[in-house]
Amino acid sequence: MHQPAPSADPRHRTIEAPAGRLHLVEQGTGPLVLLVHGFPESWYSWRRQLPALAAAGYRAVALDVRGYGRSSKPAATDAYRMLDLVADNVALVRALGEERAVVVGHDWGSNIAAASALLHPEVFRAVGLLSVPYAPPGGPRPTEVFARMGGDQEFYVSYFQEPGRAEAEMEPDLRGWLAGFYAAMSADTMPTQGEPDPHFVARAGGRLRDRFPAGKLPAWLTEEDLDVYAGEFERTGMTGALNRYRSMDRDWEDLARYGGAPIEQPSLFIGGALDASTTWMADAIAAFPATLPGLTSSHVLDGCGHWIQQERPEEVNRLLTSWLASLPG
Repeated sequence: MHQPAPSADPRHRTIEAPAGRLHLVEQGTGPLVLLVHGFPESWYSWRRQLPALAAAGYRAVALDVRGYGRSSKPAATDAYRMLDLVADNVALVRALGEERAVVVGHDWGSNIAAASALLHPEVFRAVGLLSVPYAPPGGPRPTEVFARMGGDQEFYVSYFQEPGRAEAEMEPDLRGWLAGFYAAMSADTMPTQGEPDPHFVARAGGRLRDRFPAGKLPAWLTEEDLDVYAGEFERTGMTGALNRYRSMDRDWEDLARYGGAPIEQPSLFIGGALDASTTWMADAIAAFPATLPGLTSSHVLDGCGHWIQQERPEEVNRLLTSWLASLPG
C-alpha cells in the first residue's frame, strides 16, 4: 500500500512525442498512472480523478490525445491510427522518466489503453477500462459491420466516416452540440425507452443533434465545465477527434496479427448499466475470463450512463484507488 502523498496543484506541461507535441496535466508523486480520455473530451474529463489519485500516493497524468486540446493535430487521417496513439503513450511514459505505468482509459481511451497494454506489456503493467470493454482484434472489417447496423437509419460511426460531413453539423454551434451529445448519453438526461436513439441518424439529411435532449444539462456538467470543453474544440475544430473513427479499418489491418489475443496484465473494468457501450457489448464482458485473464475488478454501476468518471466520480475514485492498491509493486 502506497502512503498518501500531499496533493499539490495540477501542473500543465508539454512533451515531445510522435504526434509532435502532447499536452498533459500531472498531479501527485508515486507510481505513474496514465489517464486517456475519449470522444469528445480532453484531459479535463479526469479533473475529479487527478487529485484523488495524487492523494492516494500516485503520479496521475491526464493527457490530451493527439488531435485534441493543446496536443498536436496532424493533418493526415491515417495519423490517428491506433499504432500511432499507442506510440504516443509509450513516448509519454519515457518522457516522464518512467519505465512502467498503469494505463486507464475511458471510451476511445479504453480502446487506446487496451491496445497499449496488448502491444507493450513491458511498459504498461496494468490496464483499467472505463465504459468500453475489451474486445480482441479480429472479426469483420469495422466499417462493413457498422454499415449493416440500423436498417433504414445510419449508425453514428458510419455517419462520422466521410471527412467534413459530421464537422458541418457540429462546428457551427460546438457548445450546443457538445451539450446535447453529453446529455444524450448521461443517465439523468438520456432519451427514455421508445424515444429515437441518438446513436443513429435518419438517412435522408438527418443529423445526430435532431435526437439530442434539448435545454437541460446533466447533473455532472456545469456551464463552466461546458465552457472548458467547448473552448478546446472551438480552437481545434472536430476533425482531429473524428479522425479516430476514420482510422478503424486501418487499425483492423494493423492489428490483425493480434487477432483474438488476450491482455494478460492485471485489469479493471467499470461500466454504466445504462450505457449502450455496456449493453451492446455484453458478449465482450461475458468473454472477459478468456480475453482479460488478469481481470481482478469488474463493476457495472446501476443507474449510470456513459460519462462514468464524471457522473460517478466518488465511486469511480474508490474503485480505481482500491484496484491500484491491490496491484503488485
